[in-house]
Amino acid sequence: MFRSKAEKKVLEAGYEPSRLPPGQYLTDKWPVLHAGSVATYPADLAGWDFRVWGEVESPIALTWAQLNELPTVEVTQDIHCVTRWSRFDVTFAGVPWSAIRELVGQRPSARFAIAHAEAGFTANVPAEALEQEGALLATHADGEPLTAEHGRPLRLVVPGRYFWKSAKWLRGIELRGDDQPGFWERLGYHNDADPFAEQRYAF
Repeated sequence: MFRSKAEKKVLEAGYEPSRLPPGQYLTDKWPVLHAGSVATYPADLAGWDFRVWGEVESPIALTWAQLNELPTVEVTQDIHCVTRWSRFDVTFAGVPWSAIRELVGQRPSARFAIAHAEAGFTANVPAEALEQEGALLATHADGEPLTAEHGRPLRLVVPGRYFWKSAKWLRGIELRGDDQPGFWERLGYHNDADPFAEQRYAF
């Protein structure tokens, strides 16, 4: 019954029901969910940087100004939270991974990417997930700079996975030859996090 009610709402909103993963409901809001407190920074982001290291030829640390000199893209996609809400047609803008990959010289041995965010939060994905259409380091959502609650100034956006993989307050990407479970994965959440397969938990 839950699924049929959810599908009915999607139809009434004018969308194709197949866009909604099982166990999800559609919302036009963007709920705020995270572990710990909201990260805050100076208005000019003085002292902020974004690092990439690990299986690369040239590790980097970019200031906010340097990051904003890189090419940008805009993508529109659906997002799905493991807490069961979905939001359709969210437009993100930011730096594609390809621009970062060229700077660092990503090695073929880089099979996994670990997102490092504030307060020690991490999220892990296969490195190839960063190459997917729609993946980017987002600075904007729906035409506006990210708010503090949604990850200002930078968050990872990884399409096709529950949204905890899209780490807020991103400060770095570590490329590794081996996988390393992230914050929620170590607490029992599924390593792959495919919403359409309902990969919510590892158990």
